[in-house]
Amino acid sequence: MSLKSGKGAHRAPSRLRSPYAIGGLGVAVTAAVLATLVPATASTTDPDHDAGTDPAPAASVPHPERDWMGSTIARHEKTDPGATPRATRAASVEGVDVSDHQGSVDWAALWDDNVRFAYVKATESTTYKNPSFASQYNGSFRQGMIRGAYHFALPDRSSGTRQADFFVAGGGDWSDDGKTLPPVLDLEYNPYGATCYGLTASQMVNWIGDFTARVKERTGRQPVIYTTTGWWQTCTGDSAAFAERNPLWLARYAATPGPLPAGWKSHTLWQYTSSGPLVGDHNRFNGSLAGLKELATG
Repeated sequence: MSLKSGKGAHRAPSRLRSPYAIGGLGVAVTAAVLATLVPATASTTDPDHDAGTDPAPAASVPHPERDWMGSTIARHEKTDPGATPRATRAASVEGVDVSDHQGSVDWAALWDDNVRFAYVKATESTTYKNPSFASQYNGSFRQGMIRGAYHFALPDRSSGTRQADFFVAGGGDWSDDGKTLPPVLDLEYNPYGATCYGLTASQMVNWIGDFTARVKERTGRQPVIYTTTGWWQTCTGDSAAFAERNPLWLARYAATPGPLPAGWKSHTLWQYTSSGPLVGDHNRFNGSLAGLKELATG
């Protein structure tokens, strides 16, 4: 409907200027305005949610600063974080993963403790960027470590493609500089509800496929998949679809990595404790420092 005013505006016929006609026109205008406002209000209730997906989350991410790699595992799986890990190869390389939860990190002390690589949380879903990312990512690099970035996935919030784009733009890109590890997709128990985010096994596999394909398209590297065997079996139906192309980062707080998800013949990385020295989360690369550098160069 078009309403004109000012010079040259057409006058309505006199019969429309009765109190009843004016009242009816006011009601119609009010209804039209409200009709345009209601959809807009509904569409902004959750900026992190793709329109048309079901179910819609009630709100944006409530506590992303408490969602770090492995933060949900102890609540769902039996762990022994104090166990002394046994090497699965003749050589292994020590590493850490950090998020805003750690804040300022003493990289020099970690280096002195033989830590040689670090992964830093960059993003979560499509609304959260780690405010400490730049200082942590660059701080580990300046210390001489090989570093990389990871994304904490919330598959019920938006598509895999959309979260991959947000991740790459928020620090998850890859550089062929010999010091940048491939991007990581962190898949673990839902910190906000249903274990598998309300997705069926086939839907989860499709979501992971969309995310990994987009990261490969944007960065040139297949992302590493971080998960536990228990979560993977429960939420993907123990899919073997990614074992040939995506390196596995297994989380298990025990003396050994234990059984692997379907298809993977070995793990590339192993998060073996959440209570290690200095930052808590410690990992081992399943190979030599030369092998770690090969992973960085692709």
